[in-house]
This record gives sequence, C-alpha cells and structure tokens, in this order.
Amino acid sequence: MRKLKVAAFVSLDGVMQAPGGPEEDPSGGFAFGGWLPPITDEAVGQAVGDLFDKPFDLVLGRRTYDIFAGYWPLHDEHPIGKAFNATTKHVATRDPDLALAWNNSRWLGADPVAEIRRLKAQDGPELLTQGSADFLRTLFAADVVDDLQTITFPVMLGAGKRLFQDGVAPRAWRLTEAKITPGGSIVGRYAKAGAVETGSFMGD
Repeated sequence: MRKLKVAAFVSLDGVMQAPGGPEEDPSGGFAFGGWLPPITDEAVGQAVGDLFDKPFDLVLGRRTYDIFAGYWPLHDEHPIGKAFNATTKHVATRDPDLALAWNNSRWLGADPVAEIRRLKAQDGPELLTQGSADFLRTLFAADVVDDLQTITFPVMLGAGKRLFQDGVAPRAWRLTEAKITPGGSIVGRYAKAGAVETGSFMGD
C-alpha cells in the first residue's frame, strides 16, 4: 500500500500560488508571484530536502507539470532536479492528446481520482504532490490524501489559490512533527486521523 502526501508552501492566509517566481502562475491577476525567496531560510531548504530523501513518485496537475518540465530537465545537476527527472510523474490533465514529453511521465486518465486510488493500493514509493492547487482541490474533496507537510511563512497575500478551498472532505488530522525555522516559518507534518468529532463546552 502506498500513501499520498501533499506538500505545500503556504502564506499565513493559506495562499500557495506562485511562490517561486513572477511568471510561475499569474492566473487570476495574482500580483505576488515570487513571494517565497525573500523570506525563506536554510532550515526551510532542509525540510524540503527531507521530502526527497527517500523514493517517491510525483503527482502533478497540468500547470505545475508544465512549469517543472520547462525547468528541471535543464537542472539535472541539482539534487531536486536529479530526483524529479528520474522519478515517475503522474499527471492530471483533461486533454489526453497533450504530449507529456518529460521522461517517465504518464497520464492519470479520464478519472484521476480512481487512478490515484488504484496506485495507492499497489506497492511502491510514496506518492508526493508539489504545487498543483487546482488538482489538490479534487484530491481533498475525494479524501484520498493521507499525509500533509505544510511550511507556513510569515506573510499575508490577501488573494490567490489556496491550499484548502471549498469542498474539502471533513477530516481530522494528527500533528506528527512541528518546527519553527530561524526565519519564522512553521514546518508542520500531519497524518490523517479519522472523522471530525464534535462536542460542547456547555454543561449538561
């Protein structure tokens, strides 16, 4: 059995859009592309590196796939580039005729959630998402995510694509690890913990 892990950079108000650069994803008129580099630190880099220190397959939405496919094949000397170029990329796209030219890339099919469930039922490396905000909405709604790693940065962006959007399946999570970096970012790791429980502070 394999697990699906979502890993995301988020602002204090939950925005994950275009952290890496101005041209990454300007959709919706997003004005703060590249918000991450000025506020990251070495401890964040270590947390990111820890994600890739064991075998994994990537699960990507189409936009993130195109961004990565245009960058990482040219940077195979970088440890992340080497890992991304070698691993299998499972890609969600509504157009099966679009070429997936990056090596070891495969289409998730017409029903990507069903294919994710099929992959999870197999033996193999962890399934790991990067970016892919639009596709994450589908994955959270289908309740197929097993683990989360969020790195929350001390900035508010006001608008943009968010990690958690309307329609997520209600779910409790258990914090398994937490760390504050020297730059004030919070690395949180969570595991799925069952159904949401309710109660009351009011007496009987």
